[in-house]
Amino acid sequence: ESAPTGPVNYYGYSKLAGERLIANSGCAHLVFCTSWVYGTQGNNFAKTMMRLAQEKEELSIVGDQVGVPTGADLIADVTAHAIRSYLQGMPGMAREDLSGIYHLVPDGETSWFEYASLVFGQLRKKGVPLALKQAHAVATEQYPTPAKRPLNSRLCNQKIKDVFALHLPGWEPGVCRLLDEIVA
Repeated sequence: ESAPTGPVNYYGYSKLAGERLIANSGCAHLVFCTSWVYGTQGNNFAKTMMRLAQEKEELSIVGDQVGVPTGADLIADVTAHAIRSYLQGMPGMAREDLSGIYHLVPDGETSWFEYASLVFGQLRKKGVPLALKQAHAVATEQYPTPAKRPLNSRLCNQKIKDVFALHLPGWEPGVCRLLDEIVA
């Protein structure tokens, strides 16, 4: 939350500008920064990997970008808890001390390749037929995209855990739960 920032694209710059405008406005605020968001609705990385693993025998997946996959359900639960805590107050804290920017992500970190590997492993455990025989990690330069992507999207969640007395799970159980829901 207070670490130096380094946006690499317009999206990152605009997010940072918005966070600063809100923080500098003097209003009460809770801003949650997230990373690699997924959910059962819409498209996401896990669903894309599942589809590709069913269609292709070989996949190249970026292995040098790291972040924290974050479930929309976790974001909703923590947001509700934080708002409730703000409205009801936290023992030993003034309400204005709760205002701020927080990193809302589960514990841990992973690369896109490691994330995909977990998805493939879970799908195999569930008996989902996959065409995939080989997956290998590649460097970001080998997988060009229209927008430049940061190599490091990790976020430290210690502040949100400390301020709101939260225990956050690792990222893996949320991805496994997502797969349980979409494979069922």
